[in-house]
Amino acid sequence: MKANEMIDKDFIYVSKDDKIVDVSIKMEKSKRFAIPVVNDDLKLIGWVTSFDITRGLRENKKSISEIMYQKEEVYYLHENDPARLAVIETSKHKLVSVPVLDENEVVVGVIRSFDIVNTLSSLYEVKVSKLYETMENELRGVSWEELMEASAILHRKTTGKRTSPNDYEKNIKSSTFGEAIWATGGLEKFFAGLITVGELVIARKVGRSKK
Repeated sequence: MKANEMIDKDFIYVSKDDKIVDVSIKMEKSKRFAIPVVNDDLKLIGWVTSFDITRGLRENKKSISEIMYQKEEVYYLHENDPARLAVIETSKHKLVSVPVLDENEVVVGVIRSFDIVNTLSSLYEVKVSKLYETMENELRGVSWEELMEASAILHRKTTGKRTSPNDYEKNIKSSTFGEAIWATGGLEKFFAGLITVGELVIARKVGRSKK
């Protein structure tokens, strides 16, 4: 996923010469907590947050130029950058949002923490069976039935609970990616389990071919 697939295109922006009071009203009405400061060509020149607005009003500052962060201080992405960078940097630096620029440095949108949460939430709702379908396609010569058999065996080994391949299939068709992550104890354990399933089904296939 690219950054431009996650951006909020309905963003607001301001000029460095705009009055702080006017911008405070604009941000309040649009419910935006951080916005880009641009020039006449809509190129990014700075950034201002609601905290800067509060500070500016308290210190009797007049224009945005007196309180904004300069472009050199702003973390931003280009529209074809991987969207995961926004997730990483937002978490790492506790950012409310990140501006996204095109190849000409023009602001084309903003990725908000809200947009990131929405995107991750939608990924969490993907059915686990979809991931198994991908495995079936990638593991040439491996059937769906073999995947279910291997998964049922691994489930019994890891939980001590016996389950049939059919019951396992019903379970993954009703479970989401998010539910599976919580149930297995985290993302790493979930994918480690998928890898183990792949290794087991191949080992069983090789074992059968030698008989």
